[in-house]
Amino acid sequence: MKILNRFYPHAIAILGFVLVSLIYFYPVLQRKQIFQSDIAQYTGMAKEQNDFRAAEKVEPYWTNSAFGGMPTYQLGAKYPYDFIGAIDDVLRFLPRPADYLFLYFLGFYGLLLVLKTDPLKAFFGAIAFGFSTYLIIILGVGHNAKAHAIAYMPLVIAGFILVYRKKYVVGGLLTMIATALEINANHFQMTYYLLIFLLILSAYFTFNFIKEKEYKSFFTAIGVLAVAGILAIGANATNLLATAEYADFSTRGKSELTFNPDGSKNTDTSAMTRDYITEYSYGVMESFNLIAPRLFGGSNSESLGTDSSMYDFMISQGVPAGQAADFVSGMPTYWGDQPIVAAPAYIGVVVFFLGILALIIDERKIKYVFLSGAVVALLLSWGKNFPALTDFFIDYVPMYNKFRAVSSIQVILELCFPVLAVMGLQSFFKADKKEQWQALWQSTAIVIGTIVILFLSKGMFSFSGASDSYFTESYGPSFVDALKNDRKTLFSADLLRSAFLIILTAGVLWMLIKNKIAQNTAIILVGLFMVSDLFFVDKKYVSAKDFVSKREVEVPFQETPADAQILKDSSHYRVFEVNGNFSSARASYFHKSIGGYHAAKPRRVQQLFDYQIAKNNLEILNMLNVKYVIQTDKEGKEFPVYNPDANGNAWFVSDVKLVNNANAEMKALEHLNTKKVAVFNMQLHRDKFKNARLKRNMDTTGKIQLRVYKPNYIKYLSESKDGGLAVFSEIYYPNGWNAYVDGEKTDHFPVNYVLRGMMLPKGVHTVEFKFEPEVIKTGSTITLISGVGMLLLLIGGVYFERKKGSKIVG
Repeated sequence: MKILNRFYPHAIAILGFVLVSLIYFYPVLQRKQIFQSDIAQYTGMAKEQNDFRAAEKVEPYWTNSAFGGMPTYQLGAKYPYDFIGAIDDVLRFLPRPADYLFLYFLGFYGLLLVLKTDPLKAFFGAIAFGFSTYLIIILGVGHNAKAHAIAYMPLVIAGFILVYRKKYVVGGLLTMIATALEINANHFQMTYYLLIFLLILSAYFTFNFIKEKEYKSFFTAIGVLAVAGILAIGANATNLLATAEYADFSTRGKSELTFNPDGSKNTDTSAMTRDYITEYSYGVMESFNLIAPRLFGGSNSESLGTDSSMYDFMISQGVPAGQAADFVSGMPTYWGDQPIVAAPAYIGVVVFFLGILALIIDERKIKYVFLSGAVVALLLSWGKNFPALTDFFIDYVPMYNKFRAVSSIQVILELCFPVLAVMGLQSFFKADKKEQWQALWQSTAIVIGTIVILFLSKGMFSFSGASDSYFTESYGPSFVDALKNDRKTLFSADLLRSAFLIILTAGVLWMLIKNKIAQNTAIILVGLFMVSDLFFVDKKYVSAKDFVSKREVEVPFQETPADAQILKDSSHYRVFEVNGNFSSARASYFHKSIGGYHAAKPRRVQQLFDYQIAKNNLEILNMLNVKYVIQTDKEGKEFPVYNPDANGNAWFVSDVKLVNNANAEMKALEHLNTKKVAVFNMQLHRDKFKNARLKRNMDTTGKIQLRVYKPNYIKYLSESKDGGLAVFSEIYYPNGWNAYVDGEKTDHFPVNYVLRGMMLPKGVHTVEFKFEPEVIKTGSTITLISGVGMLLLLIGGVYFERKKGSKIVG
């Protein structure tokens, strides 16, 4: 009975999380699925991989359907011995995206319990965290890996806190499993931001250990965390090693080129340019969106309604009422510093208010850890708007320059403030009446005062957006004036809304002080204010209207007449969809495309587009074996253009142009007859092309025919009188692709910046390319060993805790 009394509040809370998740995303109960734009793109990218897996029952680890060819390591590849993935599958038992919302709740609830929060307050705090607007909107657009990683952050933090509080066994096991799940979520940017917070947390506890001269406890904690971290990393070794290997090949690796596509000098050869990293930088004043959602206009597609200035403007222009109503249902009201915003990063004004309350009334010093985490995240989210700090991190903090969209570090703030809010609520109910009253009026004065200052400062803002000049040219100045009027209305309305919510919340707490309501009633009312505030804002951006039938999600792209015409050709070739501009996976769903959609594209293929294809160098399309180009006519209809000059799958060249660096290699492609000449960089793989400098005529009359094609295996038949240099229209990837001539492993090397070259002997020979990545074998072995180690530690830890508990009882 004691065990039931101890665990039933948590069981009820978990059941509540399930119900809230299903209620918010209720269309999943109708077997509908949310249409996520990024997942649609992923589906296009992964089509060949998924089809091959279903047919062959094995992983290809390579796809030719995107960017001419790339590894599938970041496209949902499945690895051997993925025990952590199996645990994650058990936790995510609800239909998507309700599963991620449930994980938000569950992980945060666990953190709050570790911080010794009552179940009821922890329940409302967890829901407030999960309903933070940014966390909901990323589910709407399909940033599933990001949501996945964020969901496990609280549990990792909880594990660290337990270890530092000398609960080594329970804390160590929780840290090990939670960290393994965090890494398995496969969004390294979010995990990197979590590490920044963990450094702040560790610095706090380290200071306390040193202050109290508890050196043994400090080193024990570090040892436990080290073992937990090593095993968690080891359990994800295959993915980590494969991703690290691919990173240098991708746009996240350093560029070898020292000039830009326009010919100017490239002074920044880092993984990504500074401008690209900081493109999405949060505005300094925009930070007040945290307490008033549409202070800076909300989103790039905001519904204004028929009582808006824009609606009146449209009516004045003679637009029918129905059309005017449709038009104002998605207006670009956002006027902040970021290029595109799907929704404001709103944490909830009640959450903010209770967080301020915690800073005043909570006596636990750990509140400053969460405050510091929130402040650091906010400052870093400003990006180019705070160059001193941002440039320091880009230049000197390891790996910081590997990630873009610096504004997304605000996820740490969105984690820290709900923690502070619940700490404030918890401490408020434990304080005496005098302390309660003092903390209440001070926190109310701070928040209401901030709202009043913002309201009075309205005249200082321009309410002008980055695209307003375009709207002025297209629709006239009156259109922009109406848009600005609506932005001003949203500014004022949401400030008043926030003030009203604070007055309501403060009123409930005042009634508690005056003994007019019971404590649980006050908790429930404040919890409902906190949650409903966020709930109704979220529903404006992600709601039932975003759900579609299961088939529309599973088949996001419809075959066009152009696709159908191309698919009549059963040979092996590539397609370039001009309208996709190298950044769409639509063509990848149906064809072997040279474009695609990915956050880490193959760097050299992207450069080939920027430096050559974008300048209409058709020889590059020829050497990539682009047999069809999908273009669009004046009416917007797509049609295929046949390219009779495509080089085919492989060919012999008569000459080799030798260069000494990547710059020369790229420039040589500008005027190259790719059917006759191949460019070879002498700095790379010279030992694999030992006869590169020999001046001799090579046989170009030979033929190389494709006999077998699979994503991870290609077989050719070579016939040549004298032999020579063969060029294959497949992307050269240095790690995993092995070449065989008549079954004997043979060297191959990069030519023409991105393709594969090989010296073939005279006569008739079988040439095979097999994708046999050693990194998968190595990583799988480490994963298996780590998984066994984790299991043994888990069994040992449970046994130790049970034995310790029985001794205490005895």
